[in-house]
Amino acid sequence: MMQPHERFYTIEKDFRNPYARDRDRIIHSGSFRKLEYKTQVFLNHEGDFFRTRLTHSIEVSQIARSITSQLGLEESLAEAIALAHDLGHTPFGHVGGDTLDECLKADGFSNGFEHNFQSFRVVSKLEKRYKAFDGLNLTFATLEGILKHSYPYKKPFLPQEIDELFDLQKHPSYEAMIVDRADEIAYMSHDIDDGVHSGLISFKDLQESELARLILQKVADEGVDEGEKEMFRYRFSSHLINHLVYSLLEHSQLRVIQKDPTPIGFDADLETQIKKLKKMLFQKLYQHKTIVRKMYAGSQAIKGIYKGLMEEERMLPPFYYKQLQTRNKHRVIADYIASMSDRYALEFYNEMYGKL
Repeated sequence: MMQPHERFYTIEKDFRNPYARDRDRIIHSGSFRKLEYKTQVFLNHEGDFFRTRLTHSIEVSQIARSITSQLGLEESLAEAIALAHDLGHTPFGHVGGDTLDECLKADGFSNGFEHNFQSFRVVSKLEKRYKAFDGLNLTFATLEGILKHSYPYKKPFLPQEIDELFDLQKHPSYEAMIVDRADEIAYMSHDIDDGVHSGLISFKDLQESELARLILQKVADEGVDEGEKEMFRYRFSSHLINHLVYSLLEHSQLRVIQKDPTPIGFDADLETQIKKLKKMLFQKLYQHKTIVRKMYAGSQAIKGIYKGLMEEERMLPPFYYKQLQTRNKHRVIADYIASMSDRYALEFYNEMYGKL
C-alpha cells in the first residue's frame, strides 16, 4: 500500500539530505524569484533599502535555522519551510490577498483565497518542473510545514483529502512551529527598522511598548546615541531579535527535550508584550495614511485585473489559458494574479485601464 509521503516524492541518489534538496528546489523555483518584487510593507519600487517578501523570507530562514540548530532539530527542514512560507502571497501584501479573497467570494466561491494554502498549492501543484507530475517534488515533512506552520492549521475551506492526509487537528513538527515564531520575530524587527527609516514611526512612538523600552535601554547601555540613526536602528533590530530568540530557546528547550507536543513559544509575560507591540505597530505603522493609500491603490489594481481577466480571458498567458480547458476559470485567474509581482501587477493594470 502506498504510504502518504510516497505521493509527493521519490528517493533519489543525491549527496544532499531530502530537506536540503527541498530547500534547493524552492530557491530555484520561479515563485521564489518573484518574491523580490512582492511587498512586505513598502512597495518594492519605493526604495532599494526596504524589505521585500524575498528578503523577509531569507531573514526568517536565518532565524529559524539558528533556533533549530541550538535545539538539535533539523535545520534544513526549517530552512525549506521558511523559504517557501510566503510563496503564495499576492502582490501588495496581505491587502492583495484579502482583495482577491473578496473577489472570489463575491463570485460565489466560499473557499476564497488564503495565502498559506496558496503557498502549499504553489509547491505541490502550480510550479511545473517535471514532465510526469506537478509541483516541486518536495518531502511530506516540508509540505506539512508549509501548510501548517501558521496556527490555526485547519481552515474551513481546505479539501477533505488535505485535512485527512496532513491531520490538521494536530500540531506540525517543531521545525514548522519554529518557522512561525521566526516569521513573527523577523517581521516585527524589520518592519520597525523600515518604518523608522521611512519616517512613518519613531523610536519615541515605540516608547509606548514595554518590550521596545527594554530593547531601547539595551541600545543605550551600549552607548549608541539615537543621533547615529543607521547604527541605532541596526542595534535596536539586533537586540530585539537576540532577546526574542534567546527567550524562545530558554522557554522551549526543555519542551523539545521532553517531546512536549504543545506549541513552541515564549513565556506568558513576553507573549503579552509581543501582542501589545504588534498592536502598536498596526495602529501607528500599518494603518499610517501613507501605507493605507499605497495599499488601497494595490487593492484597486487587484480588483481591476480580476474584472478584466474575467471579461477577457484571452489576456491570460498560454500556461494559464490552457488550464481553462480543465480547471475553473475563477481559480485559474486567481492563481495568475497571486503569482504576479507588485511591479508586474501595476504594469498590467495600467495597460488595461491607463496610468494608475
